[in-house]
Amino acid sequence: MKELSLNILDIAENSVKAKATEINIEICETADSLSFSISDNGKGMPPDFLKQVTNPFTTTRTTRPVGLGIPLLKLAAEQTGGSFEITSRHFKDFPETHGTTTSASFFKNHIDSVPLGNIVETVVTLIQCNPDIELVFVHKTDEKTVSLDTKELRAVLKDVPLNSIEVILWIKEYLNEQYSQ
Repeated sequence: MKELSLNILDIAENSVKAKATEINIEICETADSLSFSISDNGKGMPPDFLKQVTNPFTTTRTTRPVGLGIPLLKLAAEQTGGSFEITSRHFKDFPETHGTTTSASFFKNHIDSVPLGNIVETVVTLIQCNPDIELVFVHKTDEKTVSLDTKELRAVLKDVPLNSIEVILWIKEYLNEQYSQ
């Protein structure tokens, strides 16, 4: 993928497919590096599947026998001298504490480094398409921290759905405002 925000969207959508009710996205960025972590409380992966998840021919897809998102993300991170890690606790083995965490780090000055891209649109898309999921988004840089927690929004909005157009436009404006400060 040409932007890391698309990788983040892909991983978060995997969390949705795994029946997650909570997704946490944390991005840490300095002048030289960018790392992100996405964790969820979805059903997790069985250990045998987890061992093979970076293989492009290991997928849960039924439409085609390849899954390139995770393998290409791992390759993109490692090409910059960064790293990739995925851990998972399957619900059968960990009925109370199941879920998956995917982390990647990149060196931004490397010639093969991919830009973050439009992370605001990624967050907005996740909320708009999955309004019932609790999403915590935090992006820390040397200068600021941008954040959004859907639990806080729900406390204020009460019965107003998060994917109503007014709320989605407000979320987009709110995040863009934090980035511009």
